[in-house]
Amino acid sequence: MSLLTGPAVCLRPALRPSTATPSLLPITQTASLSQKEKRRLAKQDPYRWAQMQQRKNAHLERRSVLEAERAALRGDPVRGLTTPFVESFDSAGQAEQSTPPTDEHGNPLAEPHALPTSPHVLNNLVSTDEFEQAVANAYVLTRPEPSTIMEESDPDPAQEEARLAEHDAAHARAVEALRRITHLDAGSAKDRRHANIRRCVETFGRHNTDSILRPRAPARGHENKEETPVRAGPDTGSSEVQIAILTAKIRALANELEKGRGYKDKVGKRNLRLLVHRRQRLLQYMERKERGSDRWVHLIKTLGLTEATYKGQITL
Repeated sequence: MSLLTGPAVCLRPALRPSTATPSLLPITQTASLSQKEKRRLAKQDPYRWAQMQQRKNAHLERRSVLEAERAALRGDPVRGLTTPFVESFDSAGQAEQSTPPTDEHGNPLAEPHALPTSPHVLNNLVSTDEFEQAVANAYVLTRPEPSTIMEESDPDPAQEEARLAEHDAAHARAVEALRRITHLDAGSAKDRRHANIRRCVETFGRHNTDSILRPRAPARGHENKEETPVRAGPDTGSSEVQIAILTAKIRALANELEKGRGYKDKVGKRNLRLLVHRRQRLLQYMERKERGSDRWVHLIKTLGLTEATYKGQITL
């Protein structure tokens, strides 16, 4: 019998009669076609082959869309998802609006949005309250006092007013100079890093969040555990504070490596890799201890951290 007149070869496995309960699952074909069989099918039934290719292309297109969505949700292992709080690290909480990216002609590609600000944080580790108190004390200490020496004639009121006006003008000039010195716009990258560390301590420190966020539910058998004492000072050592500080350092270093010839900075890349892996270890520890709690959700949403930042192997 020749191949041309022989029976058609079917790749679908034959159904075997079963005495057991019939399965309700659909029968799927798992056999893969060879190149020779594909050419034979395309020549034997072009319409069926076109339908097969159409289904395959639709499947591949849908799979690429799903993979892109999963990659976008997973985020970048270094930057994660950019949030307003993370964007405010660039200006140390001084800019009220974000700086959108621009094209080659300088046109903005997106609309600016509001950022969380910290106007009370000043340069040289000074706060607004301390600055205002120092200015008030300086005004009182440098204000000219009337002379206590008795003179033959009364002092001239116009002369006293001139002295006070001169003092007020000099005080205003000194205050303006101090404001420019202590403003973070004139600070260096090191000054902005110190300011961001203070902001992270204020935002994620447990001396502030303990009164806002609910504590984690106690484990079984530890319901009557004694309450922890109130913290005496700022919280600088908890996991969430250290993770936020590392995130600020990672963003600053990643921005510098993207400028100019930063791609050749091997020492910078190594430092970035160390920071990312240190943050990954802290996130894995906090996931075991605080996963599902308000503290964990607050940290993840504020810093835009995703599974790519603390799961799996991170290679840069």
